[in-house]
Amino acid sequence: MVLKLLCAGLLLSATLLQAAPQQFVLVDQQGQPLADAVVELLDPNHKVQLQQTAKVAQQDLIFRPFVSAVQIGTAVDFPNLDKTRHHVYSFSPAKVFELKLYADKPEAPVLFDTLGIVALGCNIHDYMQAYIYVGQSQFLAVTDEQGRVSFADMPPGSYQLKLWHPWQQQEVPVQTVTLPLGETKFTIQVTRQQKPGRPKKGFGTQY
Repeated sequence: MVLKLLCAGLLLSATLLQAAPQQFVLVDQQGQPLADAVVELLDPNHKVQLQQTAKVAQQDLIFRPFVSAVQIGTAVDFPNLDKTRHHVYSFSPAKVFELKLYADKPEAPVLFDTLGIVALGCNIHDYMQAYIYVGQSQFLAVTDEQGRVSFADMPPGSYQLKLWHPWQQQEVPVQTVTLPLGETKFTIQVTRQQKPGRPKKGFGTQY
């Protein structure tokens, strides 16, 4: 009986350990929370391809979200929620595409099938910009305004940790981490910039 209880306790502990979320905090060189940073955890021995969809909207004359992270093979929609039409494009090697002047929603999503960084622009509104990080892993997320991301139900083990930010001063080296780690903090050296915001309303402005 004691042995059964001990085994049950060990099994429960292992289950809880496996199900515990892994949290990461990203900060800049001043120790300030770093939003819009991409965190990717890749297990080279176990690659899982998920069939996913994502969305990058145009709203209030800006892209929302500013930074997206999607697994390779993801189809992304670009709905236009503004009253004015937009012309979305990218010349990035990871994905060259063009959605000419349109309102509402394009007929079909765009398939992101090459690893890399895709910079988005609007041919009508030059200040509009956004980024899509196309990664390999299903464990892929973007930090919130507090610089945090959390991954649930990650199996313990060794992972390659990849970090990226659109304003990073240089490429961040890939690191190897062994999970579980609990909450862990990492620093990315960045040049602080002002990300595109909603323009002030004035004469002739349409949304």
